[in-house]
Amino acid sequence: MRGGANVSSGFIEAHGLWSDEQKAAAGEALAAVKETGVRCIRVSVADPQGKLRSKTLMPGPFHAALKNGIEFTNAQYGFDSAEGIAYNPFVDGGGFGMAEMAGFANVILVPDPTTFRVLPWSPGTGWVLGDLYFRDGRPVPFDARHKLKAALAELAREKYTFITGLEIEFYVTKVIDPKLAPEDMGTLGLPPTPPVVEAAARGFSYQVEDNLDRMDDFICTLADHCVALNLPLRTMENEMGPGQLEFTFDVQTGLKTADTMSLFRSMVKQVATRMGLHATFMTRPGLPNYVASGWHLHQSLATADGRNAFASEPGSGELLSEVGRRFVGGLLEHAAAASVFTTPTVNGYRRRKPNSLAPDRATWGYDNRAAMIRVQGMPGEPSAHIENRIGEPGANPYLYIASQALAGLDGLRRKLDPGPLETSPYTATHRPLLPTNLMEALEALKGSSYFRAQLSDVFVDWLLGMKQSEVNRFLAAEPDWRATPDDVTAWEHREYFTRY
Repeated sequence: MRGGANVSSGFIEAHGLWSDEQKAAAGEALAAVKETGVRCIRVSVADPQGKLRSKTLMPGPFHAALKNGIEFTNAQYGFDSAEGIAYNPFVDGGGFGMAEMAGFANVILVPDPTTFRVLPWSPGTGWVLGDLYFRDGRPVPFDARHKLKAALAELAREKYTFITGLEIEFYVTKVIDPKLAPEDMGTLGLPPTPPVVEAAARGFSYQVEDNLDRMDDFICTLADHCVALNLPLRTMENEMGPGQLEFTFDVQTGLKTADTMSLFRSMVKQVATRMGLHATFMTRPGLPNYVASGWHLHQSLATADGRNAFASEPGSGELLSEVGRRFVGGLLEHAAAASVFTTPTVNGYRRRKPNSLAPDRATWGYDNRAAMIRVQGMPGEPSAHIENRIGEPGANPYLYIASQALAGLDGLRRKLDPGPLETSPYTATHRPLLPTNLMEALEALKGSSYFRAQLSDVFVDWLLGMKQSEVNRFLAAEPDWRATPDDVTAWEHREYFTRY
């Protein structure tokens, strides 16, 4: 699966793939490589699960890549969450009905130089994200970053910029046995044996300072790295579970938020490993007394002149503007179908329980953590916004954010009414239940004419096939899972604990 570098000269310029900002950033990246003594550069792309896949280039080839891109296999689009083969690449059309996808063919990975960083935990290493294109300059239709950019462009046609903020929870554990023997390595469709771990701090002591102090070296190292990488870190806190942390980031535009999430998750896992720890963004690890983690996405819209379009008029008595309410209406309307994007794993649905601080219905409420959409801010407050509490920390950030932009956009265009605010979301039986497992979510997306129209049938059917491969392996391994629906299965722990 090794690719060469025989890309036609000037690929990026020939197909007009960069903006003026990216062209200027390319020059700055090359200067940084020279000035800082960078020895090698990782060129990365988010795969369907949101995990980063990468090639490492020496400075000379990196210079060439900023003109021509680099060759990169399309194999990731045939793999499910455990490298199981969801699509046979060696049949006509590679299982996609597309000649360009057959035979694990190469596509072109084009770096986005605006994302270039020097990694503070890996001396002499640069890093840059990229996008995948076919040889004729067309975007690969399964590339999630392309899908997000297209969704944001749709909002821009309505004269809005999507503003988003991260609130992400994850676990840190101490590694007792890394399980690196050959028999623990797994195979295609079977992840390696998870490491044996113990808690990094005690649990069930929400926001207790002592637990933060127990993890101080790790937390402060992450904070220093976020500053070095210009990631807009705001707060860090101890959550409910043993060694469970929450990091929040200041608002950014939609694409930058997704890029921040990609780099942050990768950084956390790599730094943890270097420190003898294991970090996981799996929603609920299969460990005794571990509670679920979530990813809450804060959202608003900015107008062309920079105003918050969600802020109501002073004196109106309304929590949100009409624009904000319509956007919420779209999020509620498409919550079930969007679940495949916001909660894409079997394990992620462990959160969706009544009285769990996670939503189980498509509801909205004022400053209410039981609601799916939590409105924050007083009437007329310039910073008024919403928080969607539906997501899991392992979600692909590009697809999660794209789903929110598109759902809200439909609310704007169709002037959808979210109905009254709920004061008791878990008992709001007139509101629709959210999917309770991934299988139900797949059926909801399968029947969504709206997401099919926005993302294309090709993309939706491909994603459904990828996730069905994951579901099939789960059902084969755990046929009796419904008998103990509240228990995390051994399959889930092995599938997600190390890979997410």
